[in-house]
Amino acid sequence: MGRRNYLIEGLSGTGKTSVCDELQRRGHHAIHGDRELAYRGDPETGEPVAGFGHEHHIWDVDKVKALVADRDHAATFFCGGSRNFSKFIDLFDGVFVLHVDLATLNRRLDERPDQDWGGGQPTERDRIVQWHQTNGDVPANGVAIDATAPITQVVDDILRRCRRRAAR
Repeated sequence: MGRRNYLIEGLSGTGKTSVCDELQRRGHHAIHGDRELAYRGDPETGEPVAGFGHEHHIWDVDKVKALVADRDHAATFFCGGSRNFSKFIDLFDGVFVLHVDLATLNRRLDERPDQDWGGGQPTERDRIVQWHQTNGDVPANGVAIDATAPITQVVDDILRRCRRRAAR
């Protein structure tokens, strides 16, 4: 069986970083996309842009393609959010979208240092809450994962679904 690649997406505060950390702790090849692949750029052209703006948080498509092509690992999990996911989403064997209720989302955002999301700007938080209400800013066809459960259960659910996909 060939190597499998999975994207784990979700709004800010849904647990993408925690899922990545838990996958790594268990020995899986997991990439913190927001740390290792992200930069500020135009989502259509990929050209770098100055300043902060959630709409310019994109991943380096060539790096994503290179990692997907690397067959050294049985599976690779790409964890994080990107405004240009449409440029590479078709490369993945599965897409999972982490979801939480609004109270959990607000609590998690309250617990984060301001510099970790939107520079603490109220407009960025308002945008995240709006996307939560509309299911915007995440892949529409991803498999929904309830990320309000303890992180070990969230990762168990993702891995169980990956095994089912691989068995088909």
